This record gives sequence, C-alpha cells and structure tokens, in this order.
Amino acid sequence: MKKTIEKPRVLIITPEVTYLPKGMGDRASHLVAKAGGLADVSAALISALFEQGADVHVALPDYRAIFVDSVPLSIRKSRKKMREKMPEDRIHLAEDRAFYYVNNVYSSYAWENIKVSLAFQREVINNIIPKVRPDLIHCNDWMTGLIPAVARRMGIPCLFTIHNIFTLKATLSYIEDRGIDAAYFWYNLFYERMSYNYEETRDSNAVDLIASGIFASHFVNTVSPTFLTEIVSGRHGFVEAPLRQELTNKWNAECAAGILNAPDPSFEPSTDNELRQRYSCQDHVSGKKANKVFLQNFMGLIRDDNAPVFFWPSRLDTVQKGCRLLADIMYSVISTYWNQNLQMIFVANGEFRVHFENIVRFHGLENRVAMCDFDEKLARMAYGASDFILMPSLFEPCGLPQMIAPIYGSLPVAHNTGGIHDTIEHLSIERSTGNGFLFDIYDSKGLFWAIQEAMTFFNQPSDVKEREITRIMKESKKRFNHAVTARNYIDLYEKMLKRPLII
Repeated sequence: MKKTIEKPRVLIITPEVTYLPKGMGDRASHLVAKAGGLADVSAALISALFEQGADVHVALPDYRAIFVDSVPLSIRKSRKKMREKMPEDRIHLAEDRAFYYVNNVYSSYAWENIKVSLAFQREVINNIIPKVRPDLIHCNDWMTGLIPAVARRMGIPCLFTIHNIFTLKATLSYIEDRGIDAAYFWYNLFYERMSYNYEETRDSNAVDLIASGIFASHFVNTVSPTFLTEIVSGRHGFVEAPLRQELTNKWNAECAAGILNAPDPSFEPSTDNELRQRYSCQDHVSGKKANKVFLQNFMGLIRDDNAPVFFWPSRLDTVQKGCRLLADIMYSVISTYWNQNLQMIFVANGEFRVHFENIVRFHGLENRVAMCDFDEKLARMAYGASDFILMPSLFEPCGLPQMIAPIYGSLPVAHNTGGIHDTIEHLSIERSTGNGFLFDIYDSKGLFWAIQEAMTFFNQPSDVKEREITRIMKESKKRFNHAVTARNYIDLYEKMLKRPLII
C-alpha cells in the first residue's frame, strides 16, 4: 500500500496584515492591522499560498482595539466558543494585554514596542508553535527576531524575511522577565558583544533582535535582490555592522536571497472604484484625462487636461525618500515648464512637509502644487490622474509605488537603487523598452535630469506616448503581481523542505 505524504505545514508569523482569505476562518475578513508594506505583503503571500492549496497557518497579535470595530458583536461575544468549535481555523491570535488596547501596530516609544514584541513572541513560542506543529516557520522583521533561534533549537526550518532594517535590543534577563525561556536557546542569539557564557551574558549583554533573526534562521531574504547585494557590498553606511556581517555570512553560505514584493491586486485601474473614471490599457488616454481634471478641481489646481502631473506617493522623510533633492529644484522644475502648467501633487505625511509648504507659499505656487495628508483613496486617484511619480529615494529595500504606478500608466522618475533597480528600466522609445526614468548619481541635478527625460517623453507625439504607455501597462500587470511573488516564496520553501509544498 502506497504511503500518503501529507502537505508540509507552514506557519507565517507577522505583526501586521491587511486582509486574510475568507476560507481561513470566520475571523479572517475582520482582522486588519496595518502600519506599512509588511501588512500588504503578508496578506498577499498568505492568500496566494492558501488559494494554491498550501497548508498555511498565520500567527498575529490579538490587537483587540484595532480589530474590534470590524468584528461583528456576535463573533466578539463568542470568541472562546468559536475557537472550540473551529479546530481547523488557521488564524492563531496571540493573546496578551500588552497589545489588547494599542491603537497602532507600532508605538513612538521603543520601550512599548519591545514590550509588545516580547509578549507576541512569548505566545508564539509557548502556545502557537506547539499547537500548530509546523514543518516550516516564516518570520518577518525584528518583531519576530527571537523565534528563529527557537526554531533552530527545535529542528524546524525557519525563513526570516527583512522588510525593514530597523531593530531593537533587550537583555536576556528582560526577555525572561516577559515569560520567555531564553536560557533554552540563548546561544542561538546575536548579542552586542561576544558572549562567553549564559551567566555573564544574561544581565548586561543585549540581544539584537533583527541580527538574531538573521543569525539563527536557516534562510534569510530581503524584499529585493539588489538591496541584498547593496548591503553585502557595503554600499549603505547606515546599515549597522552586525546586520551587514550576518547577511554577508548567509550570502556566502548561499542561504540568502532577494524576493520582490508585489502590489495588492486591488491596484487595477479597470476595477478601482476610487477613480473618477476607470480605464484599461486600451482607453487610458481618455480615462487619465478625466481623472486628472477631477483631481485638479478637487485640489484647486489649474484645470488643464494636457498639463504634466507629477505625484509624490511616499512619506516625506529626510533619511530615505529624497525630499531634499526635490526641494532644491522644485521651483526650477515648475518654472522651466511654466507654460505647460506642470503640477505636483503630494499625498503624504512626514516631517519635511513644512519645507515644501514654505516653498509653495514663497513662490505663490498654490495652483500648481497640492499638499495633502496621506489618504488611501486620494492616493489611488493620484495614480490614476498623474503622468509620473517621483521616487528619488536614497535607498529602497523594495518599494511598491514604482510597481503600482506603471499599472495605472503613470511612469516612475526615480533613483536607480534597491528595489527600484529591480523593477524599473530607463525608457527607450527607439527600442520600445523600459518603464520609467532613472538617475544614477544621488543629487538634485540627477533628479532634474530624470524629470527632463520624463518631460521629453511627455512632449512626444500622442501616438508614440499612447503606444508606449499601453505597452508598459500590459507588461506591468503581468510582471508585478502576487502570483509571481508567491511562486518565488514557494520555491524557497520547497528548497528548505526538500519536498513539494503543494501536493
């Protein structure tokens, strides 16, 4: 009699998620906790795996204050009974008062973040892993940095994905005070300095959470191939030495990879209900003009459906996103194309916003520049209305706007780095290749040159522009999707497990 091989069970551990497949349990459509791109990527991967028939389970913190408004009262009243009646429920909520009443996934205070992180990991280690009994564990970012050490101790293959290079640190004594038996796996953790024995290490040698995740995991991946090679080659000085060294070790051992994220499938102009007029690659010219005029009226900009519109889709921070580069040349760009009514739209929050507002007031650009707080609906409209997006990032672990924009027929103007390098190629009309405009030297002159390249394309004959944008929209839809991303993760899972995930 032929022996039946069961499907490997995968436990994905993430501090945030945008949505979950309905088939995973009654609570799936009500559990939404998002702080950034990790939530979207987690949702997409989990959904793709589940739809392809994988035995996938998810561990999340029980953010009751975040979840409660979207969970029907009948479900809230019967949480315990529901769990008892639904043993096949694949969603496992870690329970602790540390995150019951928080209103955001992350706090502005490091002490609160570390408290939430350790409470989450304690429940995963003590309760969820023994309950699920996974064949493979997939951890995400510093909030799960201790779990790879536990997985290694238990002999469970573990993948650690780095979405953000941020980290926090805590001593073994503090970790143990939060209910985690760190003595069980302490030698699989990464410390601020060399550790010689448990007693010497416990009280004064802090554990680096993200470096520990890399160090202890069986395999590690970043969310773009180029960003991984940039870190290993020492291109980014802001990356701390321990993180770089541990990634380099994994790279040299052939246990590191880069897997690009993908946009949420709802970013599709033919079905996006937030657009004033939906459109496809066949009728993008009329569709984008209708959206442009609507947005111009809404934001008080000059009404001109032939005006070039540049959209800033990223947060306004001075460390990563290149705000200063644009601030240096903002007036020069607008004045150079004054007669064409060039316009800029910002749908973003961040500390640098006040500087752009000062430039707008000083030069009287209120009808050419719109500054708005981030709003998902407004951002979608801006993708549909704009001709170009601006991404002059100093570094980019992955980036999603440069993948979303071409799907909407809005072409990226961006610095050639990280995930941008992996997803954008400088456009060539002669060869009918490329999907945006890249500059290599990170300075305001480089950005200005890329904007000029974009405007040269904008001023091409209408048939040339229409042909190229149609091509770009078609190619982007095929290339930037979750099926491709999920397949890459499945291939990696199967490599780690050495047997098929989908049986």
